[in-house]
Amino acid sequence: MGDFIQSNEVKTAVRKLANPIADADAFNTIIQAVITGNPFGCIAYMSGGTSHGPVEKSKEAYTARIVYEDTNAKNVGTATDRFGTLAGFNAGIAATLANAALSAAHGGSASRDTEHDSYSVTLKCHDPNGELYFVTLTRKQVTLTSFSDDAIRTKVETWADSVPALA
Repeated sequence: MGDFIQSNEVKTAVRKLANPIADADAFNTIIQAVITGNPFGCIAYMSGGTSHGPVEKSKEAYTARIVYEDTNAKNVGTATDRFGTLAGFNAGIAATLANAALSAAHGGSASRDTEHDSYSVTLKCHDPNGELYFVTLTRKQVTLTSFSDDAIRTKVETWADSVPALA
């Protein structure tokens, strides 16, 4: 029986952010700038008869945390809701904060705990060298995965250095 022989070297690189990205709008601004501005110089491609843009979202998730406090400002409950889009995140927060029955069930009034919100988007990128790689941004880090050419890491790192929120 034959042995498996490594045919390439796939790498992962992580940048921990000094401070969390401020909010979902700031996060979305960074994501949209990558998709529309294409700072990595990616190119469109075809796969399985489907046309793909140079940079595409492949996954996204937004989690909101709501706390419920009684009239003495004592925490009497929490809720964490996860949404698949930024629009859903914003609509879901508004609905939860406006839900009087839910607040009554918790025995307190609802308010946002924005410090504990989280966001994650994975971008699929197609490098001119033919490699598909992924850049995942969260509120606290940027992760580059599935690349082998160090020039890709250099491009992503150079871009991240130019975005103050990603320091």
